Amino acid sequence: MGAKTSTEQRVADTAAAVQHDVDVLIIGGGPAGAWAAISAAGYGASVALVDKGYCGTSGATAPSGCGIWHVENKGDLREKAKASRYAMGGMLAEQAWMDRVLGQTWSNIELLTEWGYPFPVDAEGALRRNSLQGPEYMRLMRKQVKASGARILDHSPALELLLDDDGTVCGASGVRRQTQDRWQVRAGATVIATGGCAFLSRALGCNVLTGDGYLMAAEAGARLSGMEFSNAYGLAPAFSSVTKSLFYNWASFYYADGRPIEGAGSSRGRSVIAQTLQTQPVFARLDKADARIQAWMRTAQPNFFVSFDRQGIDPFHELFPVSLRLEGTVRGTGGLDIVADDCATSVPGLYAAGDAATRELICGGFTGGGSHNAAWAVSSGFWAGAGAADFALHNKLGRKPLYRAGQTGLQEQGSTPLDSRQLIASVQAEVFPYQRNWSRQSDELQQSLQNLDGLWQQLRAGAVVGDMTERLRLREAAAMLATSRWMYRSALQRTETRGMHRRRDHQHQDPEQRHRLIAGGLDEIWVGRLPVKDSLSEEVFA
Repeated sequence: MGAKTSTEQRVADTAAAVQHDVDVLIIGGGPAGAWAAISAAGYGASVALVDKGYCGTSGATAPSGCGIWHVENKGDLREKAKASRYAMGGMLAEQAWMDRVLGQTWSNIELLTEWGYPFPVDAEGALRRNSLQGPEYMRLMRKQVKASGARILDHSPALELLLDDDGTVCGASGVRRQTQDRWQVRAGATVIATGGCAFLSRALGCNVLTGDGYLMAAEAGARLSGMEFSNAYGLAPAFSSVTKSLFYNWASFYYADGRPIEGAGSSRGRSVIAQTLQTQPVFARLDKADARIQAWMRTAQPNFFVSFDRQGIDPFHELFPVSLRLEGTVRGTGGLDIVADDCATSVPGLYAAGDAATRELICGGFTGGGSHNAAWAVSSGFWAGAGAADFALHNKLGRKPLYRAGQTGLQEQGSTPLDSRQLIASVQAEVFPYQRNWSRQSDELQQSLQNLDGLWQQLRAGAVVGDMTERLRLREAAAMLATSRWMYRSALQRTETRGMHRRRDHQHQDPEQRHRLIAGGLDEIWVGRLPVKDSLSEEVFA
């Protein structure tokens, strides 16, 4: 599937202003990308890491605090940890992968400790290592990436992958925002660690998470998995981008006149909030938090309170309006399908890590903010970096000609005037509404797909591209459009309610659909089934 087609006969840009030849290219500078770079360099590979923003400050992790799935291998603690969300995730997780992630996460947190991460100490003097503060974490990870010898290219978004005659991925090319010129990295193997897709919903840290890695990989022939598990919405004040939901466990929810909304809640009852928001505003108050909890909140997540303090609102005693912001596959579980323990994709030379890869293997069709996702970024990044290094060091690139795989939104010429802002707004109109995406229904999915497919055809016909900024935004729009089509085609095929995928016309879980859905294609999207591999103990997971 990855071999070049007639639309890919464009020779790689040998006149790029910045050119590098390395063993491993990492695309994305969040936690997964950083771990991949460190791992690949430790394997003896030369490494380049390119980031759309500034590695260490961009992405969903950097501005936030998050829990991490860090469980001691003692007694039955890990068995209980695996069982805790198994049913909630629709019984799609696989025990072997959960065991691997728990083990690798534990080992890598030990490394963080050695590197000097400032874990807090509990009353008994033990380190509390089940959560990470994004700014400190990613500052340390950037430092370790540089110490590993990897080269970092900041503000350098990738636009497309490079392929050889056999369809093996051999690097990528993109642009440098600050100088408005092109870069090209030839590499023996490439890791996609670009995060998920939040559709520019203005959720905190998600402005760079537009599904770029999905599109680049699909153009090379990669497939995706679990894209129906993509309708994660984060609770946030209506006037803020902070979608950290933990604190809402201490909240009560109200109508505008102050009456409590029966059944509304954060962990349980978010569907009631979504339903109410379709017709009227919803208000919250953190009135279940006592003085001790309030003090802890201020310490644990200080940026949660910034917008309240600026507006003079006391969230513990005053009502404030809330909204649900779509976080898509950032807090969802869908992403690029991986086919081996080293996080290889179905395309030779291409690996995936973090939110860019499916997380169904460890949490099925449901996850939260950090926790499993954070552990997956640590572990999958480490494995993908090692796998890419091994592939590259055993398959030297040499000087063979390479071809540009990029297609949609990158045409050199066209006759269709498309405004990226209008295209983005059109995609958002199909994926943002709660009544269309929070809970789904066949006729609405089909109507959305008809609209989205029409937009794709317009974009594929060739768009007139303006300056570099518009080219970048149009490519992001293309990635969001492609992501929405994989999402909804997969959602249409899963005719049941499982995990976060809710169907109003199929409200029960169907035992015959305990399988993964894989998807691929660009102009014509296909969806297939993949069995869940497990040997689960019914006693543990009952």
